[in-house]
Amino acid sequence: MLTALSIRDVVLIEALDLDFSAGLGVLTGETGAGKSILLDALGLTLGARGDSALVRHGRPQALVTASFDTPHADGPIAALLADNGLEVEPGEPLIVRRIVKADGGSRAFVNDQPASAGLLRELGTHLVEIHGQHDDRGLLNARGHRALLDAFGRIDTASAQTAYRAWRAAEDALASAQTELDTQARDQEWLEHAVAELRAFGPEEGEEEILATRRAGMQRGEKIAGDLQAIADLLEGSDGGLARLRQAARVLERVSEDHEALGQALEAIDRAIIEGAEAQEKVDEAAAALAFDPSQLEADETRLFDLRALARKHRVQPDGLAALAQELGERLERLESGGAGIAALERAQAAAAKAYETAADALTKARTAAATRLDAAVKTELAPLKLDAARFRTAIAPLARDAWGPSGRDRVEFEISTNPGAPFAALTKIASGGELSRFILALKVALAEEGGAATMIFDEIDRGVGGAVASAIGERLSRLAGGTQLLVVTHSPQVAARGRHHLLIAKSHDGTVTRTGVHALGEAERREEIARMLSGATVTDEARAQAERLLEAT
Repeated sequence: MLTALSIRDVVLIEALDLDFSAGLGVLTGETGAGKSILLDALGLTLGARGDSALVRHGRPQALVTASFDTPHADGPIAALLADNGLEVEPGEPLIVRRIVKADGGSRAFVNDQPASAGLLRELGTHLVEIHGQHDDRGLLNARGHRALLDAFGRIDTASAQTAYRAWRAAEDALASAQTELDTQARDQEWLEHAVAELRAFGPEEGEEEILATRRAGMQRGEKIAGDLQAIADLLEGSDGGLARLRQAARVLERVSEDHEALGQALEAIDRAIIEGAEAQEKVDEAAAALAFDPSQLEADETRLFDLRALARKHRVQPDGLAALAQELGERLERLESGGAGIAALERAQAAAAKAYETAADALTKARTAAATRLDAAVKTELAPLKLDAARFRTAIAPLARDAWGPSGRDRVEFEISTNPGAPFAALTKIASGGELSRFILALKVALAEEGGAATMIFDEIDRGVGGAVASAIGERLSRLAGGTQLLVVTHSPQVAARGRHHLLIAKSHDGTVTRTGVHALGEAERREEIARMLSGATVTDEARAQAERLLEAT
């Protein structure tokens, strides 16, 4: 709900601060007093084009600040602000500020955080509905008619939304599988060759390291094999060290008793023989471990080189060849059995499409029934508003298949025929602004329980009518304002008398400067203003008495 409006240097308005309340508020004033300027100023905070012509002459910029009460912390306004990275504390007012410079350009702020005019327009759809001849939002925007009809008919679209998502998911799965199948089919010959080659080679994970380690070991054995044989010959040959030590030991055994030192020498030689034999054993062990088959070395080298070449060919690491072989094999299997898979996905897609169409059909039937009730409700409102020759209908037509969506496949638009025999046309085709406003009022009354923006503004809805019709308009506006905030720019005393709050817009002259001002009227001032609206420039006692009767009647 709009709670306050502050205007600085907008056309004829020098400085103006207004407070607003819930219920029906009326704005009156003589023709040319500046009522449109007030709406233009508010429009700036709702994202209207920032025209430099709105800046008061001689001033550098115009500034408009609007404050709104937005009690629902989890509503669409909060979601919209969050999506745009703006923060508003729960319970705090939403303050929208717009600056328009005299030399062109404008800036916008939401709670002192920079914002775009586009965001202001989006916020405006949730904050204020302005109904007038040139308004292109609210009921004049056919894109919102389906949602309004669904709200009026209490139509639940959840089943259709679920069915639509399932259908789209099935279509996406089918398209993806078909694309993959088509791509693989183009590469089938290569795929068959690659799978055959990899399966024939049979790469194993970790094989490169095993082959490289074994090859390196055999290459080392090849290098030291001669040295090991030479060591063996020195140790165990007929003229080797161990044989000579054994010969020396046999000689010492015969003479060791002749001297103590010779016995000690024999003991030392025995130890050397034992150590030498152990050394000979370790050399033989190493030789056995490093022994290799030249043909095996050649085979391992060939396998290793082929493994690395195959990896380079497929642009993977050697250890990735085994996984690649499995992946390509699975792709080939899918390709060979792809027809069956596609057929299954096609059946699933067809079933999902049928389920969606069934849900969409149910929505169409529900909307058709709701449209009949809405048309009847609007019809009862037309005659008292001097639109008894007009006809209203809710047109429901099928959308093209590519326009089907989670809310069904219906295009809904409110249409009217203003004269007997005239064809139906969109609301926007009505020529008369006052007639258009009355049609919108009839619709809003019929849709009163379905909500909308917290603030509604009707701009000269009573243009060109008076008497009983103006009274009917006033009564309906009062009824419509019961659960919301409704502001009406009016020339009708019958409508003005219905207001809970009354603002008078007037020009003043000080000889050099013309200014537009607005002030709230008390009870006595209201009576005088309504009397002026009844009688014109000269207010008579009869007009005051009639004004009193209008006020008492409300």
